[in-house]
Amino acid sequence: MWRTQWNIANAVTAARILMVPFVAWALLVDGGDSAPWRWVATVLFVVAAATDKVDGHLARSRDLVTDLGKLLDPIADKALIGTALVGLSLLGELWWWVTIIILVRELGITAMRLLVMDRFVLAASRGGKLKTVLQSVALSILLLPRGVLPELVHTAGYAVMGLAVVVTLVTGLDYAVRTLRNPVVREGHA
Repeated sequence: MWRTQWNIANAVTAARILMVPFVAWALLVDGGDSAPWRWVATVLFVVAAATDKVDGHLARSRDLVTDLGKLLDPIADKALIGTALVGLSLLGELWWWVTIIILVRELGITAMRLLVMDRFVLAASRGGKLKTVLQSVALSILLLPRGVLPELVHTAGYAVMGLAVVVTLVTGLDYAVRTLRNPVVREGHA
């Protein structure tokens, strides 16, 4: 079974997961004050985030979609985004309430998907994909070293993060409503 599940798309996803601790380490070196390490953290984050599109394209274009990939891809996404959010909050550069809202929404939707997965698939919406892009763009900006670039850059990052939080909440509510309105869930069919 493992051999049939393992392919180039899943290898790219696994590489994204393996990059997560390096993003965290580079971000937190010297209390986040090392400009060179912040650049490293930013580059690693951007490369890892970009692999999400790469692995998805490989899986779909080469008919390599597997159950393993369906499991690993959201884990990789949430690990990468969550690590950057928590790291920035630990450094005092991102409000904890932002991190908590995003992580609670992500974990809640994941739990909901797991609860209903034997009855129907709660597919990602366009809004959900937009949410991921906004979070990734905001975090890419906020990971950049402070004091090296104009403060306007970080202000733009906070503005994008604000938009990401709004889209995160709206899409979370949309997923919950779609799930509750699904006749399979409402009628309790297994």
